[in-house]
Amino acid sequence: MMTQTHALAEEARRVGDRMIVNMGPSHPAMHGTVKMVLTLDGENVEDVDIHIGYLHRGFEKMAEMGTWQQVLPYCDRLNYCSPMINNVGYVGAMEKLWGVEITPRCKYIRMLISEISRLTDHLTSIAAGALELGGFTPFLYAVEAREMLYPMVEELTGARLTTSYTRIGGLAKDLPEDYERHLMAALDKVQSLMDKVDRLLTKNRIFYDRMIGTGTITKEDAISTGCTGIMLRCTGVDWDLRKHQPYLAYDEMDFDVIVGVRGDNYDRYLCRLEEMQQSYKIIRQIFAQMPGGSVNVDDWRVVLPPKHAVYNSIEGMIAHFKLVTEGHQVPAGETYYAVEGGNGELGFYIVSRGNGRPYRVHVRAPCFYAMGALKKLLVGHLLSDIIPTFDTLNMIGGEVDR
Repeated sequence: MMTQTHALAEEARRVGDRMIVNMGPSHPAMHGTVKMVLTLDGENVEDVDIHIGYLHRGFEKMAEMGTWQQVLPYCDRLNYCSPMINNVGYVGAMEKLWGVEITPRCKYIRMLISEISRLTDHLTSIAAGALELGGFTPFLYAVEAREMLYPMVEELTGARLTTSYTRIGGLAKDLPEDYERHLMAALDKVQSLMDKVDRLLTKNRIFYDRMIGTGTITKEDAISTGCTGIMLRCTGVDWDLRKHQPYLAYDEMDFDVIVGVRGDNYDRYLCRLEEMQQSYKIIRQIFAQMPGGSVNVDDWRVVLPPKHAVYNSIEGMIAHFKLVTEGHQVPAGETYYAVEGGNGELGFYIVSRGNGRPYRVHVRAPCFYAMGALKKLLVGHLLSDIIPTFDTLNMIGGEVDR
């Protein structure tokens, strides 16, 4: 009897020592919207209830309010670390539903902008992860490397971040003159800076000890929660849409799918670092194999007529007027199209009722699924492991917004 009483008293004492703590949404690492309700036993995380919060953007409802083309600026603001991949995914879904075959040159330029965006996405994640652990110098190097790429985006699109560069059936414009030379010079600087980041972080005892064995997820849990991209590949699963479900001209590219072993924070860091090397490799191949020709399909029902046709012919003027005011007359139906985003499978499910406005646009955002797996990465670890683990997800609030 006394033994049972002592056991109950010990359990009551232990339960009484637990704390319920709100982390976020005003915490600087919580992106202003995310809140975690933590159950702590000392510094050990025993349970966590994750609230993704609301950005009050409503991408999917806003997409129903305009024409098909007017959805594009909203796509930029999903994952704003790699906005041009969002553009490529959305117009790809449109073209699949409509049966539009884009030009070979357009395919290569879309691959180019996707890989540039992948680099800026990985640089953001690596920089933030270093800073959260006190690595201010590697943070500055990674941000400086990203700053080498943003002017290249601006030279191509006219904007640094929210570009709206793609078009249904093509692109806003072709590559500017000397773009290859400018971009390759910028990539040389990026690679030099990332070599410094590699030397500062990869074998750094503090960084290694804080990252190795923390935020671990198993292969089975990653698959069951719908994780893709780095979150899945870090567990050892060889799955990359560019390789296994090739789109554009990725089946003509020679590159490796980078996989991890342990599925922890350190593996996710290493995967991002090495995937950047694969993006450099792909970009070099794109320029070496870039075909000539137009970047837009020759069909005024799909792309806007050139300005000289609008100003000098009644056919061009009417085609321009109808596309702008009525929108693309997409055949009725539904489809799903996915690309390999910076954080995993970025898919668009669209429904058309046969008129110029979307009936439904749903985005399969990889960050949303990664957030669903986050609890498995945090429980059983320390309070101090939460922030570096959260950073390795590279959660982008614009994607998670519902």
